[in-house]
Amino acid sequence: MTDRDAVPLDPSTMRKQYRAEGIAEPDLAATPVEQFARWFEQAATEAQLFEPNAMVVSTANAEGRLSSRTVLLKHFDEQGFVFYTNYGSRKAADLAENPYVSLLFPWHPMARQVIVTGVARRTGRDETAAYFRTRPHGSQLGAWASAQSSVIASRAELDASYAELAARYSEGEQVPVPPDWGGFRVAPRSVEFWQGRENRLHDRLRYAAEPDGGWRVERLSP
Repeated sequence: MTDRDAVPLDPSTMRKQYRAEGIAEPDLAATPVEQFARWFEQAATEAQLFEPNAMVVSTANAEGRLSSRTVLLKHFDEQGFVFYTNYGSRKAADLAENPYVSLLFPWHPMARQVIVTGVARRTGRDETAAYFRTRPHGSQLGAWASAQSSVIASRAELDASYAELAARYSEGEQVPVPPDWGGFRVAPRSVEFWQGRENRLHDRLRYAAEPDGGWRVERLSP
């Protein structure tokens, strides 16, 4: 049988039965960030997922045109969820026009996902510089070499840009922070914890922000 004769996979036939145990309101932490920390720890240490800090970041521009991409979470606390990017990228351009953003953590092997919605604001330059210093030397050079989301003629052009920077800043030499590179902190307005359950009767518990700064927990129908 040739590739041309092969029967394509039918996604409608792909089914997995999810776990019997779920999550209940009394078991939740007081805040969504505390609850996220619990699940994140389990994803990283117990399940040992590959890059549990990988999240799908969805943005929309002023015209409502959507775009999504996978980005790595680099910090989280009660103030929000932080990631870094080139400020000339599409995501940054979208956020400049429309600061509302969605973060999705797809922890499929655990039949879990976390969805954060909130407002993104740039981090301060001191915070950005402190994080930039922790990046590997090659990643620091990469932040300079790539004008993220811009059209380039070829891979060779990108490699040449990197090689020029590598010649300028040898290993161990301090690389300055690019002026057009930095962080965004997403202050959550809602955080949903999704646990896959049998027969597609999933548990969905959502923390919704209250005007007084507290959180209201809502159970959503699957």
